[in-house]
Amino acid sequence: MKISSLLLSTLTLALGLTVAPADSAAFAKADAEDKRAEIREMRTTVLEELYKLHPDAKAKIKHAAGYAVFSNVGVNLVLASFAGGKGIVVTTGTLKDRETFMKMGSAGIGLGLGVKDFRAVFIFYDKDKLEDFLDKGWDFGGQADAAAKSDKKGAALGAAETAIPGVDIFQITKNGLALQATLQGTKYWKDKDLN
Repeated sequence: MKISSLLLSTLTLALGLTVAPADSAAFAKADAEDKRAEIREMRTTVLEELYKLHPDAKAKIKHAAGYAVFSNVGVNLVLASFAGGKGIVVTTGTLKDRETFMKMGSAGIGLGLGVKDFRAVFIFYDKDKLEDFLDKGWDFGGQADAAAKSDKKGAALGAAETAIPGVDIFQITKNGLALQATLQGTKYWKDKDLN
């Protein structure tokens, strides 16, 4: 009786150990799908906001090689600033748009306190620039800023001018479309857990 009880306990433990990894893999897969869904929802919200602020952006995206949407939260702590975010790059022009999930991060030194929440939209007109962004991730150092110019016809903003030919960059803050999208010190890379 004791041997069968010991055998049953051993079999139960062995079965539990073989099933547990499968369960944790299923949980990880479900968690990754939840994160992808959250990023897609963020993309939809940000694009809707951009289209309200800059209606021409919708046509630009429709005719572009692709676009990227990122959400970023930054924290400034006295002498240092840190930011982290997530996003999605959509390659268009194929039967089905291709999605690539990415991360972003930045760090800098500067005096200040506070939290900065912003969203960035990149519109790639040049397929090579898009592929370069996906493959190398870009590391914005030095002067890689985009400036939106004010249109003479009221408060509407014109297209973003950018230091990167073939790419428009828009930065949306709580106050609307920023006049300057600061990308200095920001690194973008593929999210290996979501792709």
